[in-house]
Amino acid sequence: MSDTMPIEEYLLKGGMLTSPDNVPPRYRGELLRLMASFVDSELAGAAGFADTINDAPGIKERIASAKIVLEKTDHAGRVLEIMGSFGADTGRYAVHHPWNARMTRETDIGAARQGGDMRLSVFHYPLQGWVDAVAMNVLMGTASTIQLRELTHISYQPLADVFRAILPREAHHTELGIEALKRIVENDEGSKSAREAIAYWRPRVAASFGLAASARYETLARFGLRHTPNEALLSEWQAAVNAQLAALNLN
Repeated sequence: MSDTMPIEEYLLKGGMLTSPDNVPPRYRGELLRLMASFVDSELAGAAGFADTINDAPGIKERIASAKIVLEKTDHAGRVLEIMGSFGADTGRYAVHHPWNARMTRETDIGAARQGGDMRLSVFHYPLQGWVDAVAMNVLMGTASTIQLRELTHISYQPLADVFRAILPREAHHTELGIEALKRIVENDEGSKSAREAIAYWRPRVAASFGLAASARYETLARFGLRHTPNEALLSEWQAAVNAQLAALNLN
């Protein structure tokens, strides 16, 4: 403990680490877990969305979908590169799991991890057609933007820099989703389908924020790997989503 306390005090005061060489073992484990969750979620999200490109109703929508798939995969690659500096086998990582594997729609796994990868639980549920994919993209995209903004303050400088570069592109994915959702709700049938999809995805995306009063959050906060509690991020997301849906008459 005497070895790690000076590091914890340094991190608590906003200190930054810059290299795998000066990272203590417990910090290293938590950092790798955090990076794996991001990479696995991006790869699983991209794989699921790739399957919906052919459901897109027009060329503009297909281009937007393909752009999201491309950039999410690129984001995973950028963080995976940092994992490689800690010794992760980056060569086999991307093909190690069936990223497009999904559970049934009716399954309820809460926030629990499943199987052999570290994706957020929401990426275990299947998309069903274009409207469903757009609704999920808007809700989860808004969540990802809030979660990424939190991670831009992470105490491992190389990763914070990558997250800062990724953030505006992930935010743009949400904007593309909102544009598509606006077109969907131009008629009553589209609005009905959108409401059904939102009702399905909203609690599943909410679960991705984790538990309130989380002991895990306290550990990450001590290392400067988190700064805002889960419940505060969830509340911010709920407010943002309420505003988005109100603007589209979907509340």
